Amino acid sequence: MGKDKPDYSNGDIKAVRGEVSVKVETFSYDNQIVKNFALATIVWGIIGMLVGLIAAVQLFLPQLNLGIQYVTFGRIRPLHTNAVIFAFVGNAIFMGVYYSIQRLCKARMYSDLLSKINFWGWQLIILSAVVTFALGYLTSKEYAELEWPIDIAITVVWVVFGINLLGTLIKRREPHMYVAIWFYLATWVTVAILHIVNSLEMPVSLFKSYSLYAGVQDALVQWWYGHNAVAFFLTTPYLGLMYYFLPKAANRPIYSYRLSIIHFWSLIFIYIWAGPHHLLYTALPDWAQSLGTVFSIMLIAPSWGGMINGLLTLRGAWDKVREEPVLKFMVVAVTAYGMATFEGPMLSLRNVNAALHYTDWIIAHVHIGALGWNGFLTFGILYWLVPRLYRTELFSKKLANIHFWLGTAGIVFVALSLYWAAITQSLMWKQFTPLGVLQYPNFLETVLQIIPMYVIRAIGASAYFAGVIIMVVNLLKTMKMGSFLIDEAAESPAIISRNGGDRGHRWLEKRPVQFTIAAAVAILIGGIVEFIPTFLVKSNVPTIASVKPLTALEQQGRDIYQREGCNNCHSQMIRPFRSETQRYGEYSKAGEFVYDHPFLWGSKRTGPDLQREGGKYSDQWHFYHMQNPSSMSPGSIMPSYPWLYTQRLDISKTGAKINALRKIGVPYRAGYENFANTELTRQADAIAKGLLSSGVPAEADKEIIALIAYLQRLGTDIKVIQAMK
Repeated sequence: MGKDKPDYSNGDIKAVRGEVSVKVETFSYDNQIVKNFALATIVWGIIGMLVGLIAAVQLFLPQLNLGIQYVTFGRIRPLHTNAVIFAFVGNAIFMGVYYSIQRLCKARMYSDLLSKINFWGWQLIILSAVVTFALGYLTSKEYAELEWPIDIAITVVWVVFGINLLGTLIKRREPHMYVAIWFYLATWVTVAILHIVNSLEMPVSLFKSYSLYAGVQDALVQWWYGHNAVAFFLTTPYLGLMYYFLPKAANRPIYSYRLSIIHFWSLIFIYIWAGPHHLLYTALPDWAQSLGTVFSIMLIAPSWGGMINGLLTLRGAWDKVREEPVLKFMVVAVTAYGMATFEGPMLSLRNVNAALHYTDWIIAHVHIGALGWNGFLTFGILYWLVPRLYRTELFSKKLANIHFWLGTAGIVFVALSLYWAAITQSLMWKQFTPLGVLQYPNFLETVLQIIPMYVIRAIGASAYFAGVIIMVVNLLKTMKMGSFLIDEAAESPAIISRNGGDRGHRWLEKRPVQFTIAAAVAILIGGIVEFIPTFLVKSNVPTIASVKPLTALEQQGRDIYQREGCNNCHSQMIRPFRSETQRYGEYSKAGEFVYDHPFLWGSKRTGPDLQREGGKYSDQWHFYHMQNPSSMSPGSIMPSYPWLYTQRLDISKTGAKINALRKIGVPYRAGYENFANTELTRQADAIAKGLLSSGVPAEADKEIIALIAYLQRLGTDIKVIQAMK
């Protein structure tokens, strides 16, 4: 070997970089864990999207559940969202992080054992979600529906991931942490905080719990979590992946390092404040709503800063976009990110929100992000990564291009159909006649008009899903052609010093622990400012004397309402608009929800609001409506619930439920748990007797009776006041 070409292979001290002597170390990258997460991404992606497609079809063909309770819309909708977010996207995050962090740190992962625990623990959590959601064990909090034992498992696995991540950073051979790592660290610390705070629950049994928070506070915490789950699970880790994989695919450095710094810190600081924009015009205090709006508008700047930084990375390489399917996917992904992050702030404007909240626009907005940003970036990474892991070329660029165009067309069909449906809904909900009454007082009229849009949405989703199947075939063929390398050999000069010399942000970039603490402080400020007044200032949630806890039977009915996922289609929040008060009744007050664990305000109206449902219809109407919705509402797309008429109400845990609710603030009188079932049976017998007298074959011990009791109680506490006036 010549003098100018030293041999580093034995790891001894050799002469490099002129006269400077450094030790060159040899090591290997763990590709097995990357491969495992890549395969899990593909498998769960297929399952999550297939379940979503089935749910989409059930919106115009509810009989598709075949009368089986485990696959009805209310139960598979959370299964679809969780499978896509935490299974498909979650595994893709781990895949990208485990691949990139090793290369960025010039080090193998801190612990292979922790990597395996991370992988298998995460898959076990996902399988638990599939089983428990189908069985109806869920908390009803969007994107946080899992019950408390699984929440604990998530915490453990997330801590394992964090130790492995930080351990790798501490033993790294690169002095500075690249921008992608900043986003990984912010993701880890913020998701940990969000998950723990939002998951505080009072257990009743192994698979039943009540949220520690009630009503308005529960809503604020939930949407602080829900909004920032989007921010710090679907956005920041993917920005980290974008900052690593896009420059790699384009063979160009990132456009601007300084813009990366501004993008990162402004994004994580501002994002955390914006959660209340999901609760505009609700019973949440006005000041909190205004904070959510202001910070949502501000969020455009850092979001678009990131998008611009990503797209300008392709400067001088746009010709490659025409040829390389990987770059096509990534460009559309970054563009979809820009579109979604423009839509979000616009939807937080009060006038826009008043028109479009609860409509299908929100569903379209979510799918732009999930299908475009997360889906397409994941596909681009898989097409780039799998050939490298298997040391071969992609089996077919032509198939990848077909996938790209099918997916793009699918997104367009899904989004446009839902936009159109949303505009139709909004206009019809708010339309008055010249006489000042609602032109479409029957909510079902507005639903029937958008059925064709739901059909088009399903067609678009089918095209997108077909593209994914093509990708799977392409990647499997690629794997078959190549040869997988478990331990990829690498070498790097040993790091001499990580901490000397730099100032400002460069100083922070060398210190992962301090960096993580700084990120935690940045995201905690917004949460603390919003939470403390809402929890401590009593005037924020004025109480109403006539609002009382539910009876034992009504509480059992509420639990069934949660189990069947009724809140996926029905809100319980009447906003102070003329169109809503005339359609549903008196607008909702914060004090009405003080005993609601959890809150059930909902976020989408596929069916009408139910806040004032109590007394609106007879018990007989509810009985037949739940048995066969179209018999009472011709054309209804609500599924039937035949099992409620055969399954006996489980009253073995009534006392435990009363005790648990009392511990978290519901004022049940002392000893009520001892005779709660006696009172429950008496109320159930009364309802059943009334139904029998009308010729309805009701049985007092069946679940339908409890559900009717709950529906008939909804909103009636406020009606008591109105009657007294």
